[in-house]
Amino acid sequence: MAVLHTNAASFDKVINQDVPVLVDFWAPWCGPCKMLGPVLEEVEKELGTGAVVAKVNVDEEQDLAVKFGVSSIPTMVVFKKGEQVDRTVGFMAKDKIVSLVKSHQ
Repeated sequence: MAVLHTNAASFDKVINQDVPVLVDFWAPWCGPCKMLGPVLEEVEKELGTGAVVAKVNVDEEQDLAVKFGVSSIPTMVVFKKGEQVDRTVGFMAKDKIVSLVKSHQ
């Protein structure tokens, strides 16, 4: 699978999984967000079917950003069965992101 790009219409379906779901709230003008993109591709490949990696463009989905209290980007939120279980703000190295997600498997 690949990193999913989700929006308000598909968001609930994306986060309601039996495996952890990492959602990256980002914007195309955000430098650290651009740096994080390729890292998340690697994270998704390493986690395989053990997790889902998704992205939400906060410029296009402002209501989702407000709903989840995203005030700085990139913000990564981990969901398990639709519930928020963890979050981090700012760029992180691949191994730290993988550890964060695996701690909720």
